Amino acid sequence: MKTITRAKLGVLLLAVAAAGCSRQVVRVAPEQAFDLSGRWNDVDSRLVADTLIRQSFGTVAGNWALRHTQAHGGTPPTLIVGTIRNRSMEHIPVSTFVKDLERAYVQSGLVRVVADQDERLEVRAERTDQQEHASANTRARVGKEQGANYILQGEIESIEDRERGRSVVFYQVDLALVDLESNAKVWVGQHKIKKFIERPRLGL
Repeated sequence: MKTITRAKLGVLLLAVAAAGCSRQVVRVAPEQAFDLSGRWNDVDSRLVADTLIRQSFGTVAGNWALRHTQAHGGTPPTLIVGTIRNRSMEHIPVSTFVKDLERAYVQSGLVRVVADQDERLEVRAERTDQQEHASANTRARVGKEQGANYILQGEIESIEDRERGRSVVFYQVDLALVDLESNAKVWVGQHKIKKFIERPRLGL
């Protein structure tokens, strides 16, 4: 009887240990901030997008869209997203905040955004396919693409200083809108993020 009791106790302890080691997943609000490693994360991406959107629309320098519209008889500017280079030491998915910028431009009604280089390839392939397979009254016409007036370009840089379990990471995001005809920069946006990271030292 004692043997059975001990066996049951052993199984129970194993079950408790396994439960303690099991993974727990909790769904949280997307806007809730978590900094686990101190590296670039979704919060940084959102901060960059929000700041650059405000700079692009909410400042005197950000009135480039209005100035273009007034100078071209009420026609709003057309923008294409170019290359945003990641020159930092981390893998940073720049498309997350770039898509936020695109959405803000489109929803504002002040700027038209056309498909970028990669998106155009798929669109053009579909249009080419329609010329052969779609009926004449439904196929998209060739040579009717909307040309862009401006291209959005930029880069992300980072600097890290580390010593004895403590580090400081600095990020700088720079974006510029370039006039495709004159090469003039009509708007420049910038956002900086600085983080202090301290990791606990394990004592013996």
